[in-house]
Formats: sequence, C-alpha cells, structure tokens
Amino acid sequence: MTVNCLFCACIDQASIGVVERWGRFLRLASPGFHCLNPFLGECLGGSLSTRISALDVKIETKTKDNVFVQLVCSIQFRVVKQNADDAFYELQNPKEQIQAYVFDVVRAHVPLMTLDELFEQKGDVAKAVLDELEKVMGAYGYNIEQILMVDIIPDPSVRKAMNEINAAQRLQLASVYKGEAEKVLMVKRAEAEAEAKYLGGVGVAKQRQAITDGLRNNILNFSHSVSGTSAKDVMDLIMVTQYFDTIKELGNASKNTTVFIPHGPGHIRDITDQIRNGMMEASSGNVDPLVQLD
Repeated sequence: MTVNCLFCACIDQASIGVVERWGRFLRLASPGFHCLNPFLGECLGGSLSTRISALDVKIETKTKDNVFVQLVCSIQFRVVKQNADDAFYELQNPKEQIQAYVFDVVRAHVPLMTLDELFEQKGDVAKAVLDELEKVMGAYGYNIEQILMVDIIPDPSVRKAMNEINAAQRLQLASVYKGEAEKVLMVKRAEAEAEAKYLGGVGVAKQRQAITDGLRNNILNFSHSVSGTSAKDVMDLIMVTQYFDTIKELGNASKNTTVFIPHGPGHIRDITDQIRNGMMEASSGNVDPLVQLD
C-alpha cells in the first residue's frame, strides 16, 4: 500500500513509485519512505508493482486441416524497474495490449499447422509469441518472463472422432496380435499332432514287429515240440486263441456297450477261414504276414 501525503510518501516492497514535479516526470522512487517538497511542485504520481503478473488468454482459431480449436495461453510478465516510467506513461492498459499481440501471433502461426502438428509443436507457437512480445513490450518497460500453452481444446465432435479413431486403431492392432497368437497355437497344435502321429506310427510298427517275432518263435517252438504239426495248424491255433482273447477284452471293458458276436464250433471255423483268407489276400499284395520257417 502506497501512502501519500503533502510532505512525504511511502512505497511498498516490490513496488516502484513515480515522482512528478508540476505534472512532469521527475524520478523513480524505490520502496520505503520518501520526502516530497510540495512547494517545488513535487508529488507522487503513482506506483507500479514489480511482481510477476499472469494473464490468461483464450484464443479461438482454425488449423490447416480446418479444425476449430481454442488455445489457452498463459503470459507471465513484470515491470522492469529501470524503465518503470515508460510502463507508467506509455501504456494505459498493458494487459489488453499483450492480449492483442498474442491473438495476432497465434492466428498467424496455427493456420499453418494441422491439428496433430499443433499438439506436437505447441512449444514452437509459444516461442513465436514470446519473441514477438519481448520485442514489442520491451520498448514499453515490460519484460515477458515466460509463455505457456496451457491447453488446446478442439471442438467436442472432433475430440470424439479422434477418440474413436484411436480406439479403432487399437482394436485393429489387438486383432492382429490375436490372429498371430491363434496362428502360433494352430502351428504348435499341428506340430504336436504330427509328432503324435509319427510316434504312434513308430509304436504300431514296433508292436507289429513284436507280434511277428512272437508268432515266429511260437511256431518254431510248437513245431519242434509237437511232431507232425505244420505251420498252418499252428497259425490256426494262434488265431483262435487271439479270437478268445478279443472276446475277453470286450467283456472286461468298462463302457456299457453290447457287441453281438456269432459264437459256436462252426462259427469259430468260419472266423479262422476269414482270417486265413485275409492273410492270403495280403500275401497276394506283396505283403508277407508270415515268417518263413527254417
């Protein structure tokens, strides 16, 4: 608070006083107590704060891609103590002057950028405003401390469209990743199935080899033990034995499944003949189901 009376004046801290003589600028008064001589026409014409002031300016303009946006610009400025007389006498309303220059610079630069470029290069716009204001306001005793582009506000419909585009791009990317994951699963499943079939084939081949070796040993042992027995008789006996083993396995199965199989002395011979005929047909196709005896 500045106190002014007929013979003295008191200037507050962070302020600068302007002393006049007969209505003309005389000198600057620093914070503290000052004596004035009214007989010489001295008086305190006014005072200015040297604190940093902030001015928020909202500018509406259009980008290069025809999108209307609002920019909120915060200007921080202060009075230069040495040039306080210029700030006191030259400008009647410095905030309106600053706001006018901000409007002019922003509306000259933003229409040259797209909306995406504006978001990416808002610091360049702030720097352009700072350079212009420092050049102009410096002549009037003001120093521009800093300029901040606080916010960029597009039209609500544009913001909604931008969000939808971003969401669609993310959904597309998620679909690609999901497809790649399903592809990997299918490939791995196919590889596992191929490996399982390969191992199953190896197992069947080994099983058949073991059966063939067992049949050969049984035929040889039976032929040597029982005189007058041919290989055909031994094969018939083995096939009948396997037939009964199959019926036993079906009966011991846990599933509730009923299988009707013809059974009787005549049917057993028929089954033997069928197996023998199958072996003969396989033999005619260059498949040797029996092992030649020594």
